[in-house]
Amino acid sequence: MNNENLNSSNEVIDTLEEVKTVTNQPSVIDMYGEILTDKQYITNPAIARDEEINKMILTLITPDKSALLVGKPGIGKTALVEGLAYRINTNQAPDVLKGWRIIKINLPALLGKMIVNGVEVSKLQMLIDEIDNIEKTILFIDEVHLLVAHNNGSVDLDFANMLKPYLDRGRILMIGATTSEEYEQYILRDRAFVRRFIKIDIAEAEASDVVKILEGTFPKFEHQMGVKLAYTEFQRERIFEWLVEHTSEYKRVYEVQNRYPDICLTIVSSAFSYALFENSSVVTMKHFYLAMKNTTTIYEDSKEKAIADFKERFKEMLIKEGIDAEQI
Repeated sequence: MNNENLNSSNEVIDTLEEVKTVTNQPSVIDMYGEILTDKQYITNPAIARDEEINKMILTLITPDKSALLVGKPGIGKTALVEGLAYRINTNQAPDVLKGWRIIKINLPALLGKMIVNGVEVSKLQMLIDEIDNIEKTILFIDEVHLLVAHNNGSVDLDFANMLKPYLDRGRILMIGATTSEEYEQYILRDRAFVRRFIKIDIAEAEASDVVKILEGTFPKFEHQMGVKLAYTEFQRERIFEWLVEHTSEYKRVYEVQNRYPDICLTIVSSAFSYALFENSSVVTMKHFYLAMKNTTTIYEDSKEKAIADFKERFKEMLIKEGIDAEQI
């Protein structure tokens, strides 16, 4: 990480408000960004992903290098970046990253230009100028393959070339995320852009880790939706193991492309939604049943097997809750 230029420059500015005052132009970050390190996290967004986060940290503190997360859709690339923000927030990151901001930018919104003080200006150039003038900032761009030259109507826009000089000098640190397919199809063709990054391959979480992720994440759903999952730790573990078992790779609808942990988190949040729909203050077995029965991410024959197993595996819990397994 090259902080010498930042620390020695009189032009370094500490806050977004100072940037807007000095440059006399609107803040692109305010309009199109989200400061992940300012979020209040109910739970750790990246449970059981310490290895990947450590690789990301090591990359970011390597001089003149940025991190490129590459993996299939739905495996939690964005959650990893939020996990790093969570570490910074909770003082679990190395001292070299203390006080740093991670800013997530909605890249598609930066396509095109806007008028500032009567002059037509590239929105991305405005972003680069703004980031370049703020100390201790990491830019996070999902779908980073969109930076590579592409065609927008009749005008070619090469965002990558605009960023290269800043990435070269370490003036801007960046975390990019993209899928394996888009990395190979778009990013690899720009070798000069690739050299600015260290690629970090993100694999799908193991089934046992997904159970831990579900256990660590459900309190967030409770907080967001005001509904409780009133089961013991042992009961929750059994439910989550059932869910993970019946959402493994070859049971998923191929075109949907949901993977661990996203596919399981979606079904759990759906169970909370069914509880809300029924004005229930707690999530019951019936709600997990409905969430699985009505999901569109699992093949129908796999859902039938999951539901049959559900009725047998949780028979005692269903009886205790007054639910007739044969009627649901």
